Amino acid sequence: MSMKLASPGFADNAAMPTRHTCDGGDISPALQWADVPAGTRSLALIVDDPDAPDPAAPQRTWVHWVLYNLPLASQGLPEGLKSGQLPAGTREGRNDWDRTGYGGPCPPKGRHRYFHKLYALDVELPDLHQPDKAQLLKAMEGHVVGQAELIGTYQRPGH
Repeated sequence: MSMKLASPGFADNAAMPTRHTCDGGDISPALQWADVPAGTRSLALIVDDPDAPDPAAPQRTWVHWVLYNLPLASQGLPEGLKSGQLPAGTREGRNDWDRTGYGGPCPPKGRHRYFHKLYALDVELPDLHQPDKAQLLKAMEGHVVGQAELIGTYQRPGH
């Protein structure tokens, strides 16, 4: 069975509600996962946008959220999660606003895709001291035993 990632707030490849964006409350979406592979010791989550700044001419991938060492007992994350409310043992990385925590979609132009990627790891990672996405991916090398993905989209009104 392959690992699954879903949100009660939006379907895969569908529009994300405004409350999860800079035009709403900028609150993190609820996420739920299932069928985590046997041998998994921890989970990591990366949310990014490969369409920045313009989907017609993307120039970079913008990172919105980085979490790692999510415990296996957690079967998801509630909506509006703040740093102090993370499951015990969870560590945060830096997003492309150079801060920890969730940063919602705020695309300057066009409809962007937001990839929510959940990784099952065969280890619990050491404290990486707020790694960025590249540093976390490097630390995960050779330890990914499963992966699931959920894509949400968003286009700002009038953009």
